[in-house]
Amino acid sequence: MKKNKYRDCYCGDIKESDIDKKIKISGFVENIRDHGGVIFVDVRDEHGTIQLVSNDDSIFANLSRESVICASGVVIKRDEDDYNPNIATGTVELLVLELDILSKASNILPFEIKTSHEVGEDVRLKYRYLDLRNKKVHDNIVLRSKLLSYLRNKMENLGFTEVQTPIITASSPEGARDFIIPSRKFHGKFYALPQAPQIFKELLMVGGFDKYFQIAPCFRDEDCRSDRSLEFYQLDFEMSFATEEDVYGVGEEIFYDTFTHFSDKKVSPRPFRRISYRDAMLMYGTDKPDLRNPLIIMDLSKIFLTSSFKPFKGNTVRGIKVDGISDKPNSWYNELVDYASSIGMPGIGYITVTEDMKFKGPIDKFLTDLERQELIEVAHLDKGSVLFFIADGKENVANKFSGLIRTELGKKLNLIDENSFEFCIINDFPMFEYNEEIGKYDFCHNPFSMPQGGIKALKEEDISNVLAYQYDFVCNGNEMASGAVRNHDLECLKKAFALVGYEEDVVKEKFSSLYYAFQFGAPPHAGMAPGVDRMLMLLLGTDNLREVQAFPMSVSGQDLMMGCPSEVTEKQLREVHIKIR
Repeated sequence: MKKNKYRDCYCGDIKESDIDKKIKISGFVENIRDHGGVIFVDVRDEHGTIQLVSNDDSIFANLSRESVICASGVVIKRDEDDYNPNIATGTVELLVLELDILSKASNILPFEIKTSHEVGEDVRLKYRYLDLRNKKVHDNIVLRSKLLSYLRNKMENLGFTEVQTPIITASSPEGARDFIIPSRKFHGKFYALPQAPQIFKELLMVGGFDKYFQIAPCFRDEDCRSDRSLEFYQLDFEMSFATEEDVYGVGEEIFYDTFTHFSDKKVSPRPFRRISYRDAMLMYGTDKPDLRNPLIIMDLSKIFLTSSFKPFKGNTVRGIKVDGISDKPNSWYNELVDYASSIGMPGIGYITVTEDMKFKGPIDKFLTDLERQELIEVAHLDKGSVLFFIADGKENVANKFSGLIRTELGKKLNLIDENSFEFCIINDFPMFEYNEEIGKYDFCHNPFSMPQGGIKALKEEDISNVLAYQYDFVCNGNEMASGAVRNHDLECLKKAFALVGYEEDVVKEKFSSLYYAFQFGAPPHAGMAPGVDRMLMLLLGTDNLREVQAFPMSVSGQDLMMGCPSEVTEKQLREVHIKIR
């Protein structure tokens, strides 16, 4: 057998120790430069870039950028004036003796590869295979691979067993809209893609598995946005005979170890801070608080129960105190007023505290001396303090606006530490909440959660007071994971669903697997599901989920590269008994 005289190398692995050696590289043509008789070609592969050189014009004839080539030659040292410190191979180059064009690229590219991340997103997604050649985009996907490998090893080391659950399953009312699949064999019936492996992982616990996990694809037919897509992945796990604290411990280890491993930023120490849902809504105006922001919302409603100022009297009044900003110009406050108007607030009031502890500002004239004194005491006002007021007749609306104003103030005042990840656990969620649109109570969170106090709690007259063993892990204002202690008691489960209008026959039909499985002995179990895509988003410092997926849908829910969704033939429709209306 004839021995190959050239040694195969990756473009980025060629070093000065390879000088005078004969090598062969393959890759994409990144750039072509003709310097008057001497032609330079930059070629890249997944491992880096190498410069090719030739004095023979014919070797590089008909070459175009992004073509795929195989080049063989001798490694030589660059002239010192031509060193390129920006690449690992910057002191050497390949003198090409032979070159094969393996696949010629069009002379017209949709965009420049190096700057593809600056192009409109729809164009990038249409030519995603070109976009992936961009080092920044490519590295995002490589990090995803490393993260998934790390998480798998972490879960295995914690004693969890990986189990794949079905992708084709039954439709069930779990909160979001299902993707449905018509059945060819069963006329008029449908499969569905899983919103999450919720029921399957509970059945694994009934089946005797102690600890389960998987990197699970989830599908929800909802409108896309920057941090939500039709398809996403989560690290799904469940534990038998587990308490809320057991799950907290695993979740804290996963998040702390993962974020300290993949980032140099400060990560909040374990155990993460626990905050009840009620406290989170009051203090931060959201159940996804960004704890990097030091501002705290306070309740001032009692001060204004009998106020003569109509916007405050008898309403929910929230306050946000900021120290040392009383010298801000009027234009600064006007910008905040404009922001409040842009989010639907009728206005935002504020007072500033002078050096002699007097108030000034748009609403000072509406305050009594007693109210001023109470504000100083309750809000701990001092010289230079500014107190912002947010009021509404509905508590949930006041909470929402307060949270948005708190976030905006944090941004305007540069209070956010961008070099840290602040985790917390939100717990004690209400089991039920009143849905004004449908005029009745509905589940606030996961319908399969165990109410605190068990079935006895569900016999309370006011079910709005019932709390659930539900919890979210939150980081920097993002929900990172959601979980619960599951309702494994069939009678309790039936009662919970009955309180929101689902009688036993509905539970039996819609959740038949759990309905029957729980009749044969079900261990107490609990779990959660960290979002893989959101973990990557935070690690990479992006707020766009599509930057961390290899082939994402557009924000409109289209696959512009594959031409999806698309029409199907009449024959295909007839096979699944579907008629387009």
